[in-house]
Amino acid sequence: MTDIVDELRWRGVLAQTTDEEALRKALADGPLTLYCGFDPTASSLHVGHLTQILALRRFQLAGHRPIALVGGATGLIGDPKPSAERVLNDEQTVRDWVAALRGQLSAFLDFDTAGPTQAVMANNYEWIEGISALTLLRDFGKHFSINQMLARETVKTRLDGEGMSYTEFSYVILQSLDFLELYQRYGCTLQIGGSDQWGNITAGLDLIRRILGNQPHGPAHALTQNLLTKADGTKFGKTEGGTVWLDPELTTPYAFYQFWLNTDDRDVPRYLRTFSFASREEIEELERATAERPQARAGQRALAEELTTLVHGADQCAAVVAASRALFGQGDLAALDERTLAAALGELPHAKVTELAPIADLLALVDLVPSKSAARRTINEGGAYLNNTKVTAEDAVPTEADLIHGRWLVLRRGKRNLGAVELG
Repeated sequence: MTDIVDELRWRGVLAQTTDEEALRKALADGPLTLYCGFDPTASSLHVGHLTQILALRRFQLAGHRPIALVGGATGLIGDPKPSAERVLNDEQTVRDWVAALRGQLSAFLDFDTAGPTQAVMANNYEWIEGISALTLLRDFGKHFSINQMLARETVKTRLDGEGMSYTEFSYVILQSLDFLELYQRYGCTLQIGGSDQWGNITAGLDLIRRILGNQPHGPAHALTQNLLTKADGTKFGKTEGGTVWLDPELTTPYAFYQFWLNTDDRDVPRYLRTFSFASREEIEELERATAERPQARAGQRALAEELTTLVHGADQCAAVVAASRALFGQGDLAALDERTLAAALGELPHAKVTELAPIADLLALVDLVPSKSAARRTINEGGAYLNNTKVTAEDAVPTEADLIHGRWLVLRRGKRNLGAVELG
């Protein structure tokens, strides 16, 4: 077992703990059982969830037992947002999302190797569904102070605005029940989460103390991680196209790879430390390389390849790397499989046509140049490419033989300005 607290601190992700000295002792005496919860608010997890998912993975690699809790019950209620009331989803939709999230989480943790660090998958619907309203109010609700609940930052924000329903106000009770149940069932003594979950997590600690008194499995602990922000002030995990999902049907492996490859130089050190499983020495070397030769994008490439491999597998990563290289003339476009190529070209400025037109017209159509006359000048100056082959005649027209997989043309102006045309 390694000192996971020191590792998280070096990585810059450790935000708060309830009693660090006691937690360090519990970890040293381990293996310790810990959990993190993920509510099914969509059909897929997204890159924002990776901070907590990979923390569970780090704890397991350090010799501890992680529990991945998917909130089949809490997902029917919704953790209050600071802005407005959540839309309640129907039960079948939430059940479907629970199944999808459980499948995704299983790729990050070892649930198969028997032993003290074998991961556990849990669903809080199992123990919350059967609790009656009377039991909830009489046996559990009496342990929650309204004053403390009202003091929570999200509640205060909402009460100063549009208000909050009793349903969302009660969410903290359900999450606290999770910690109590996992403590009793598995001896789980640590809950981790984002720093915005501190109030929910410590409420669970308090409920364990109030219900169980001397805590037979030892004292319970809380540990939160810093929420990621971007240097440019925009929200992490969002692009112009929307949320970056882990599901390849929602965010293609190529787009996922490009998300990391396009990381701002200023964010590279923090992202490497948060997400990479490379050694400290390797990460520090990548940080130096990024600072000294930012144009080489060594840190971004390392991030993109490691995380695409982790989320989508080595084969998919190899395919998108090949596509990325081929688009810029460093590989054979025709050798790319059709799905990967289509995903890559879908991220570029592109247009769909019903018949082939002169290349000058197509360059203007996908906005690689401002006009057809500018396109002809680009061709005459040797700056236009079709499928990585330089276009030498300003009146050149592609043929069906030029179509990749019978449907695509890849256009390039200069070294890095790309566009695509689809015939169909």
